[in-house]
Amino acid sequence: MDNRTNLDDYLAGLGIADADETASPPPAPEALPAAVPVAEAAPEDPRAALERFLTGLTARIDPGLSVTVREGEDALEAEITGESAARLAGRDGRTLGAIEVIAYTVLAKQAGRSDLRVRVDVGGFRKRQADTLAKLAERLAVQVAKSGEAHELQPMPAGERRVIHIALKEHPDVTTESVGEGTSRRLIIRPRHG
Repeated sequence: MDNRTNLDDYLAGLGIADADETASPPPAPEALPAAVPVAEAAPEDPRAALERFLTGLTARIDPGLSVTVREGEDALEAEITGESAARLAGRDGRTLGAIEVIAYTVLAKQAGRSDLRVRVDVGGFRKRQADTLAKLAERLAVQVAKSGEAHELQPMPAGERRVIHIALKEHPDVTTESVGEGTSRRLIIRPRHG
């Protein structure tokens, strides 16, 4: 079966034809206006680019949402607030993660800054998640200290591993280590020996 024919049939079913007879032919080259040189646009301020993108995105989703962007220690941090902001997190923060990836891509393109990290929080989701992870880290640290045996967590994103590393950084009885590669990277909490 010819894939081209199937695609043509599919497009025709949508009212899109490969060669639409009603379309007018392209204008002759001499009828086109002379090309005007376009000046290279200077990269936009990263904070302004991120705020503009997130404001446009949230306005299309829910005009009642507002965006605040600030410069953190190692990243641009955006907070989306409003009555229905928490819904933007999605299941297990997946929608929020996708918003961060797109925001990072826009920032890299508009501001020419692929070196900046972007963190977005909606309705305090990231803060609540960090608090929950810190409490989990403390419970596991007590368990590891009592048993003397290491505890290996399930694979998790770098941001979540970082929260646990920071929560247990100064713990007197345990130490943390990340092992594995890519999406299989996970954290191990080990007893601290002398």
